[in-house]
Amino acid sequence: YPSGNLAIIITQQRDQLICIVQEDELRTTKIRGLFQSDGRSTCYYPNGDEWINTNIQGGQYLDQAGNRVRRWMWHNLSPGPHVPLSPIFISLNRYVGVRILAQDKIFISFLAMGRQAKFNMGTKVQVSAAGQVPPPAQLGEDELLLLAFRVRILQLFDRMRGCLTFPSTEQWNKMQPPMYLMTQAMKILELCMAADISEELRSSIKAIVNA
Repeated sequence: YPSGNLAIIITQQRDQLICIVQEDELRTTKIRGLFQSDGRSTCYYPNGDEWINTNIQGGQYLDQAGNRVRRWMWHNLSPGPHVPLSPIFISLNRYVGVRILAQDKIFISFLAMGRQAKFNMGTKVQVSAAGQVPPPAQLGEDELLLLAFRVRILQLFDRMRGCLTFPSTEQWNKMQPPMYLMTQAMKILELCMAADISEELRSSIKAIVNA
């Protein structure tokens, strides 16, 4: 961002690319979007609530109250006549926008100081001869640990701010983490339950985010 804060992180895990969009904040870096090249993506409102979620079958659009506004299936996975996806465009903030045109056309655009960068995190999944959609790829052990430690670090930063704001130990010890951190911790635990990892690692990740 023009402020110097990190806006977009793109990393590779095995044969998969992951794009993370962060908010323009230094101390309370919030995830505003998570996009994976296996077809899964999630955009979040500023308060951490889910905004748009897609997978290899389709996607859904939620309002800030959590009500589903739109739901769709991708064209190549919908048997027979289908309702075409109307293009979706949202602004995660004043610099980052997301445009969803099709399964293989999910664009993240960054515009600042007269320059633009654009990334396509869409993918094309073909239906097999048996008509079955291949199962979505799962996050690996390293990715799950990285996400868990990231949430833990943000939790520690929040406690440090509590110490500075409320010098009395009795006050800041009773403070709950911000809602967006609690939401992210719950999502990581859900991913752990779905992932093919050892029970020991699952317990370790749970201890990290709940410490």
